[in-house]
Amino acid sequence: MHTTAAEDRIPISQRLAYGVGALVNNLLAAAMGMMAIVLNLGLGMNPALVGTLMALPRLTDAFTDPLMGYISDQTRTKWGRRRPYILFGAVFAGIVFALLWQLPAGHSERFYFWFFLIGSLFFYLGYTIFATPWVALGYEMTPDYNERTRLMGVSNFMGQLAYIVVPWFYMIMENDRFFEDSVAGARGLAIAVGAFTIVAGIVPAILCRERMKSVVAKEDRLQMVETGSFLSGLWHNVCGFFRGFLITIRFAPFLKLCLATFLVFNGFMLIASFGSYVIIYYIHGGDKFAGAKLMGWVGTASAIGTFIVIPLITWISTRIGKRKAFFVAMGVSIFGYVLKWFCYQPDHPYALLIATPFIAFGLGGLFTLMPSMVADVCDLDELQTHQRREGMFGSIFWWVVKLGMALALALSGFLLNATGFDVALESAQAERTLLLMRLFDIGVPILSSAIAIWVVASYPITEASAREVRAQLEARRGKV
Repeated sequence: MHTTAAEDRIPISQRLAYGVGALVNNLLAAAMGMMAIVLNLGLGMNPALVGTLMALPRLTDAFTDPLMGYISDQTRTKWGRRRPYILFGAVFAGIVFALLWQLPAGHSERFYFWFFLIGSLFFYLGYTIFATPWVALGYEMTPDYNERTRLMGVSNFMGQLAYIVVPWFYMIMENDRFFEDSVAGARGLAIAVGAFTIVAGIVPAILCRERMKSVVAKEDRLQMVETGSFLSGLWHNVCGFFRGFLITIRFAPFLKLCLATFLVFNGFMLIASFGSYVIIYYIHGGDKFAGAKLMGWVGTASAIGTFIVIPLITWISTRIGKRKAFFVAMGVSIFGYVLKWFCYQPDHPYALLIATPFIAFGLGGLFTLMPSMVADVCDLDELQTHQRREGMFGSIFWWVVKLGMALALALSGFLLNATGFDVALESAQAERTLLLMRLFDIGVPILSSAIAIWVVASYPITEASAREVRAQLEARRGKV
């Protein structure tokens, strides 16, 4: 087995600091999805309209994410290419998130739609400014094949802390000991989330270090010679953005990773909020507080299971490679979803916890392995193009994740309507509705995960080829 060189190892302080960024990233994404239920159950908005409202701002990421990735790649400051944006983005996103949920009472559905839509556009802009450079920073912190997986394992492990807390958000918002109603609960909870985002989000900007400065410094000197005046420099950057974007989206190994991630994550997210209705209306017969409590325990069990999965998958990948480790993770997850069907027990609601640890292998393995594999892709791209584009690769990869989330949130509302669900019926939902809820809840992620396995089966980068790429890079440009 290959032993990681001492100079390729990332200090524990920087691993933890980078992991704090993952916690902030996951908290913001998960909180938006979980708190959105208030728009339906608290304000009475149509589920399809809520899904559309959640999806529309994410579609702007198709432009802002790659643009932010390019800007970060081209930035040259004494603090680096990534850290200034991480700091500013954390502060901006935290403030806007807190303001976004201060929903005034007594207005129409149209008012809430436009209020939340406009606020969401500003929030996701700040989120992009923070998250895109943070992702790119992780790709360049080490050139070692296995150390990259270890870094992403620590990052994913710490990021899972968000999923211990967020599943309890709805119960907190519905608790009348703290808040008048769930809408008031959302107001108070949003302030706490925003404050935490500001404080924790600046940690990676302060403590992490950028490794590729010597490489990009050479690119910078060449660019200064080429660009000349301001107008020619602007044109150079515009052309550079579109050229880099096209090269990135046409890179076959990268496209395989994006498609597999889209399938697995989209399959999970499509039924994540949808599954809340199964718990409330099938298992607990419309009892929202009891359903919220079970949702909290399922989310906590999932996070705990993921804590176990991440080091296990990290260890497995160093033995059999990242691609085969992906097959293991997705296979166990599919088994968990099959088992979930038999754990829908209204008489024994907590039987649902039996399947949860197996399902945790899906996202636990996905976000441990995929970012590490994207980092390997960045090296192969540099070998072929003589450029470092971690920001562009990271922005497009995570835009695919966000696109999956946006589509899932949008489609989940329509999917819920397709089952015949009617919030006005409360606990009197039709038997057909309850059956379709359960079928969608397990069938969608099983199908999407199976297709993802087929896609990754042809992914070409192995540990041996990745080390050969690194050797060629270092022979050409020297060690970093």
